[in-house]
Amino acid sequence: MLQVTPVPALRDNYIWLIHGADPRRVAIVDPGDARAVIAAIAQHDLEPVAILLTHHHPDHSAGIPALREAYGVPAWGPAGEPVPGMTVAVSGGARVDLPDLELGFEVIDIPGHTAGHIAFGGHGALFCGDTLFSAGCGRIFEGTPAEMLASLDRLADLPDDTRVFCGHEYTLANLKFAAAVEPTSADIARHAEHVSGLRRDGVPSLPTTIGLEKRINPFLRCGEPAVVASAARRAGHTLADRVAVFATVRRWKDEFA
Repeated sequence: MLQVTPVPALRDNYIWLIHGADPRRVAIVDPGDARAVIAAIAQHDLEPVAILLTHHHPDHSAGIPALREAYGVPAWGPAGEPVPGMTVAVSGGARVDLPDLELGFEVIDIPGHTAGHIAFGGHGALFCGDTLFSAGCGRIFEGTPAEMLASLDRLADLPDDTRVFCGHEYTLANLKFAAAVEPTSADIARHAEHVSGLRRDGVPSLPTTIGLEKRINPFLRCGEPAVVASAARRAGHTLADRVAVFATVRRWKDEFA
């Protein structure tokens, strides 16, 4: 199983370190805070060999110039989003090979949160930035509901045992909303209890899995009768299709306290 280490950063971000065949060598995913990464690298005597970036938002990308200056590593990121310090632009269908780690990843286009958002998938793992969260999804800043739903559908088609490494520790808040959408879901209630225990102990709620998300995440369940009915009650009328259900649930989440 791919070894991945979380580096908590900023308020609730995770920067991920992907370990290679030699576990001292790592790729850095979404470094919004160079200082946190540099401290983790020094503490564990690691050797960075690459940076992988999912989208341009500063809380995921701001550390790239300082890390490239410190370590001289290349930085792969989305072709549709110019980012200071990014050296290799990639888009869906490309492959990022990291021979120093003996690893390679498929690039997946997942627009919606931002126009050029990408994910990196491989070795039973998915690094998806701010598109898919545990029990939630990212806000739609630059795309449309149809684009975001299509991106989530693309990720939901991955094998159920795919481990999902998201960009933020939002799980408890997302589960609270998921329970409002599906108040009778035993899966949501059970996972909320589990995550509450993890967070009390200071343990990350991530990674999640695609299979789990299909059971607890309302944004992956927009065709399920319970979610459709809940969204229609929220809208006050029948909703025409899954895109309308998704858009209603996303607006609901935006306004949820």
